[in-house]
Amino acid sequence: MTQKSEVGQLGEDIACEYLVKNGYSVLVRNYRRKWGEIDVVAKSKDETLVFFEVKTMTESKGGLEPEDQASTSKLNRIKRTCEAFVGNNPNLVSENRGWRIDLLAVLLPRPASPLIHSGKGVVIRHYQNVGRGW
Repeated sequence: MTQKSEVGQLGEDIACEYLVKNGYSVLVRNYRRKWGEIDVVAKSKDETLVFFEVKTMTESKGGLEPEDQASTSKLNRIKRTCEAFVGNNPNLVSENRGWRIDLLAVLLPRPASPLIHSGKGVVIRHYQNVGRGW
């Protein structure tokens, strides 16, 4: 596993802990299709099906933050993958609530340390409904 994939995996683990602490039920991790991947699929407290893109960095680089890595083309691939997931799992979509795509930006302290596992120094920013307007 490369350092980049280790950081990404750690970010997704932290993101799932954050989601559970905030009342989400994690259903699936790393749902893949040939054209894209969804990092986390979860249900919110109000039963909305939520697809999460998780972007993780160990430090801000040149003024860039983790969420700056979410390009329009990447989000379009995610949307297509979400549509495939919903088509294969219509029972998971509430008629009243529908589904949405959220972004979780995870910023880890540098250097990576045991403090990460205690949550100290980790910054998580949650952006809801980033797919709006497509």
